[in-house]
Amino acid sequence: MKLATLRNGRPDGQLVVVSADLGRCVSAGRIAPNLQAALDNWETARPALEDLSGALESGGIAAQPFEAASAMAPLPRAYQRLVGAAYPAHAARLLAASGDRPPEPLQRPFLTQAASDRLLGPGDALALAEVEASLDFSAEIAVITGAVPQQPTRAEAAAAIRLVTIASEFTLRRRIAEDLRFGYGYLNSKPAVCLAPVAVTPPGLGRMWGAEKFTGTVRVLLNNMMFGQPDAGRDMQFDFAELIMAAARTRPLATGTIVCSGPVSARHEETPPMRRDGIGFTSIAEARASEKQKYGRARTPYLKPGDRIRIVAVDAGDRPLFGSIDHTVPVPAPTHV
Repeated sequence: MKLATLRNGRPDGQLVVVSADLGRCVSAGRIAPNLQAALDNWETARPALEDLSGALESGGIAAQPFEAASAMAPLPRAYQRLVGAAYPAHAARLLAASGDRPPEPLQRPFLTQAASDRLLGPGDALALAEVEASLDFSAEIAVITGAVPQQPTRAEAAAAIRLVTIASEFTLRRRIAEDLRFGYGYLNSKPAVCLAPVAVTPPGLGRMWGAEKFTGTVRVLLNNMMFGQPDAGRDMQFDFAELIMAAARTRPLATGTIVCSGPVSARHEETPPMRRDGIGFTSIAEARASEKQKYGRARTPYLKPGDRIRIVAVDAGDRPLFGSIDHTVPVPAPTHV
């Protein structure tokens, strides 16, 4: 089952059920006015939404075209968003390029809290300040949970995963050190996060979901050129059940919590430009780290105004599963003295 949120003039939008091919949708307003309401009443809402999805697929109900560009984020604002570091290859490359010793393998995942009051959809304008401060992006897998008890079992954590989608977090790399100077985490260095227009239940992903991991390909295009296409499940050290268990180690999680994997990454020895059959990268910082190790200096520039980033997760038949994140870095408005 695939769900999305359309604009209706309200902050949380209107919940719709989307067809498997992402071409059509139908309002779910009689079941729940928005996704948070559906999550809050999931045991009742899920079967009704699945029935509506079945009617949509069979043609038994009138539908409208689904315009992904006009959709909001599936959950436009969330009670909480947590970001993990599920892919050790990402941190290892960045540390190696900086000259730091590679860390000892983590025995359990760690997560940081991140902004969740304004989650952008594919058609929302980016309002980015300080674009010149080494602007980067990252492609991540995200899950939306139901309520999670404190210190859940693995089975409880896995059962709490309601929906899966992809996310991109914009980062001002030169502001990270300032944010971390006092050890309070990221704030000014993470100005925006975008979600794909569609979120999918784990059963709706079929073979692309297993062992609490998304195993499809995450494809990143930068200015219409292939930048990365790693398998999201191949080198994921901590699955989403483990991330949720770590997040709920000392407290329960509210319904509607979003847990992100951190940048998808895979072990390889490549550097840009990417070969047609290459794996590549899902963030510029990681690509620059690989270049620095190989050539002694980074060659790929950070984002600049006018650059376009497109992120899409596809199945084995190259079909998009969640729609695409597609944003262009805005050109700063002229300043008048």
